Amino acid sequence: MNPLIEFQNVSKEYQRGDRTFFALKDANLTIYEGEMVVILGPSGAGKSTLLNLLGGMDFATSGKIMFDDQDLTTFSDNQLTEYRAKNVGVVFQFYNLIPTLTAYENVALMKDIEKDTLDPKEALASVGLADHMHQFPAQLSGGEQQRTSIARALAKNPRLLLCDEPTGALDTETGRDVLVLLQKMSKERKKTVIMVTHNSFFADIADRVIRVKNGGIQSIVENESPISANEVSW
Repeated sequence: MNPLIEFQNVSKEYQRGDRTFFALKDANLTIYEGEMVVILGPSGAGKSTLLNLLGGMDFATSGKIMFDDQDLTTFSDNQLTEYRAKNVGVVFQFYNLIPTLTAYENVALMKDIEKDTLDPKEALASVGLADHMHQFPAQLSGGEQQRTSIARALAKNPRLLLCDEPTGALDTETGRDVLVLLQKMSKERKKTVIMVTHNSFFADIADRVIRVKNGGIQSIVENESPISANEVSW
């Protein structure tokens, strides 16, 4: 596998009065193309900061963030916007769908961000929603809404799919369906899937597990035998 992203001594700090607060400090990691990565840690550990830096949605205070041999920390605002548009899809915990648009129209919005996108029908079919594309979010179950948000992220055909607690608002059975879909995106479509969660059970399905605590990377473990997401229970 080829390295896709490398963090080299990356820190993100904030000033609170005369005190310096590190949301992330001296982080070093390598994520490979096509991997499924789970970032674990309690609230306030630095998981969201790590995800935002990976997605070019925040700036590092120091260090280097390499993406395909390009240093994102040297990018201008316009360059980061282009990076996000071409390479990054994001899935949120609470779907963030526009309620007055159908599933098809929510996915089609990606064409306003990036012209070279998948057909919305193709994206929705890839997540099992071919028969629901003309329904509004209120007519869809929670799992169907989350799959719509995944289809929207996939419509950009991104190399990097970032998922922030994607099962947090779902029941166990529906959440497992979403995990199965994300694992499929990694294994079959070779997307690099990075999922932030506080749920340690999800570590078993990942190729690589990054544990974060108190703003630092506590450990990085390669999982030699990930289990099928169908087998996860919590």
